[in-house]
Amino acid sequence: MKLRHLYMIVAVCENHAIGRKNNLLYYLPADLKHFKQLTTGHTILMGRRTFESLPKGALPNRRNLILSRKMSSANEFSGAECFPSLDAALEACAPEEDVFIIGGGTLYKEALPHTDRLYLTLIHAAPTDADVFFPELDITNDWVIDAREEHEADEKHPVAFTFLTLVRK
Repeated sequence: MKLRHLYMIVAVCENHAIGRKNNLLYYLPADLKHFKQLTTGHTILMGRRTFESLPKGALPNRRNLILSRKMSSANEFSGAECFPSLDAALEACAPEEDVFIIGGGTLYKEALPHTDRLYLTLIHAAPTDADVFFPELDITNDWVIDAREEHEADEKHPVAFTFLTLVRK
C-alpha cells in the first residue's frame, strides 16, 4: 500500500487539537493560502465528515477522494470519488500521483504510518473545547524538519503559528 508520494497536511494546535464541531479551530488566511498552494493540481483524500465541512463541496483543481463506510449516491459527493477504505482509495491512485491526506482525525491516524511527508501548521494555542485531535508524533525519532517558517499573530491571524515540513526518516 505504500505510495512514493503520500503526504499529509494539517493545522494542529499544541495540544494536538485539529477541530471542533466539524470546523477548523482558527481562521488563518495564510494557512488556507498555504494549503491551496500545496494541494492544487494534486489528489486530496479525506474522510466523509471533512468533505461535508467544505463550504462549497469538492475543492477545485484537485482530484477529490472521499472515504466513507456508507457508500451512497454519487450526488451526495458531487465532484468527488468515494471509496470504502484507505487501501481502496490508494489503489485507485497511480504510483507517481501526489496524494495529500487532508483529514479528519480517524484518517490521519490510519494513514500516518504510511505518510512520507507532513506539512504541519503548528498553531501556538491549546483550545479546551476541541473534539478532534491529531495523533501523537515522535518528531525526534521518526521525522526530520525539512523547513520551518514562523508567523506572528496579527490583524488577520488571531494566534501565532509555524509552518513545518517534516520528512520521515
